[in-house]
Amino acid sequence: MSHAPQLGNAHRLGIGIGWRPEIAEAVEALPGIDWVEAVAENVCPDHLPDSLVRLRARGVTVVPHGVSLGLGGAGRPDTKRLTDLAERAEALGSPLITEHIAFVRAGGPLTASPALEAGHLLPVPRTKDALRVLCENVRIAQDCLPVPLAVENIAALINWPDEEMTEGQFLAELVERTGVRLLIDVANLHTNHVNRGEDPATALDQLPVEAIAYVHVAGGIERDGVWHDTHAHPVSEPVLAVLAELRSRVSPPGVLLERDDNFPPTAELSAELTTIRETLRTAGPRRTPTAVRDGAVATGTGPAPTNLTGPGGTDATTSAAPEQTEPSTADGIEPAAEQAGTATPTRPDAPAEQTGPTGADTHPAEAGGAASGPLAPSTEPGPARDVPQAQEQPGTPVVGQRPDPARQRLALAQASLLSALVAGTPAPEGFDSRRLGVQSRALGAKRAEVVAKVAPELPRILGGGYRAAFLAYAKSRPMRGGYRRDALDFAEHLLIGDLPEDPAARRELTQWWRDRSGARPPSRAVRIARVARAVLVGR
Repeated sequence: MSHAPQLGNAHRLGIGIGWRPEIAEAVEALPGIDWVEAVAENVCPDHLPDSLVRLRARGVTVVPHGVSLGLGGAGRPDTKRLTDLAERAEALGSPLITEHIAFVRAGGPLTASPALEAGHLLPVPRTKDALRVLCENVRIAQDCLPVPLAVENIAALINWPDEEMTEGQFLAELVERTGVRLLIDVANLHTNHVNRGEDPATALDQLPVEAIAYVHVAGGIERDGVWHDTHAHPVSEPVLAVLAELRSRVSPPGVLLERDDNFPPTAELSAELTTIRETLRTAGPRRTPTAVRDGAVATGTGPAPTNLTGPGGTDATTSAAPEQTEPSTADGIEPAAEQAGTATPTRPDAPAEQTGPTGADTHPAEAGGAASGPLAPSTEPGPARDVPQAQEQPGTPVVGQRPDPARQRLALAQASLLSALVAGTPAPEGFDSRRLGVQSRALGAKRAEVVAKVAPELPRILGGGYRAAFLAYAKSRPMRGGYRRDALDFAEHLLIGDLPEDPAARRELTQWWRDRSGARPPSRAVRIARVARAVLVGR
């Protein structure tokens, strides 16, 4: 089967913003918005949000951004998830689909252990095994999608031991072997600079900038020496500095501002977009990378900077110019026909490597379980969050196929790490246990926040005790489904323990659980089975 054609030079996205239901009206009111990105899992193709329908009628491009495929996981991509992504792209008339270079679940058949859900995007080890599996998974996705695929670099709090490539080298190899486009998140490059000591300029020099489909810009915050990519704070100067560094190498086809929480007034969003435009305009091309192979960097005008502390020699945060609404070079994004160095990467006629000792099957595994259903009868999509949803039994081997040793090795490594993060098992050898603790607490806090959004009745019923109760529950109880399933499991856990103590609150929680889960609490046998399962995953 031929791979989907890659995004050509003729499509220029321009300046955009992440569309979220909470800021739908603001997005429609913002001047100069060329395109928006919507979390794919929160869009129902048969019932598009009215705001997206109006934006499309105005000629605004909408790009679906997936968060739950887990292309970097050891298992093959789930067929149903790929079908869902394809349906959303077709319903939105999108020119491409984007996803992440990450794993979001582990365990299952490949490791003969319980399936674990992260509820978050976790980094892929930059090893030959992981690259080989990722390339095969990307090819599977390309075969199944009706439009080109672009994949995003993610932010990370932790380092895998014994990595064999830098981020730039890993991305360059991925593009060369698959022809996939890149979604480069400059905020994530900055995050990895603070948390992992990786120089953004070096990464930009090593990755194929001509393969960039578009760029993400987002805010975060530093706490105790760790940068948290929150998407809930204003874009910082160091992030704008990385954007300027990228612009000095290539004129990206599109740049998008992401905001997922703590939404500011419309005027503040507009000001951030103006600052992004000004950063792109003032940075301009300063040098042209000519060759990057085996870690060596050759550029037209000298060595790359080793540290980014300001916006590339320009003040991108002051005296922001009025917003540019016309498609000109004034915003630092040239029309595609005039872009330098943006030729579409050519995919080799044959893969650069074998996919297995006997040529592993690259067809998707049969569809696993889909994400759990809604808590209430409503068919409306849930809150837009850049968080993955769950699937059951990831990585189910194709019947009759010999297990792929690379997938099995990766599966064991990812299951060991995820178990330490969500089930309280010991830290795998070579990992920084302190950093794993930071990541584990961050995962628990994120679960609490998202469950509170998909099931707002829970914090209302439990009051000020909601967060502490949820974090205690999540400490050793991994997600076994999506966030909606997690909310039900949390409520069931409380009720089995005769909580909350207030009788009125317990009655209300019982009614809430019954309305969404069934008429009776689980039987004793079911409860014993669930306890046994928790013990297996390291409770």
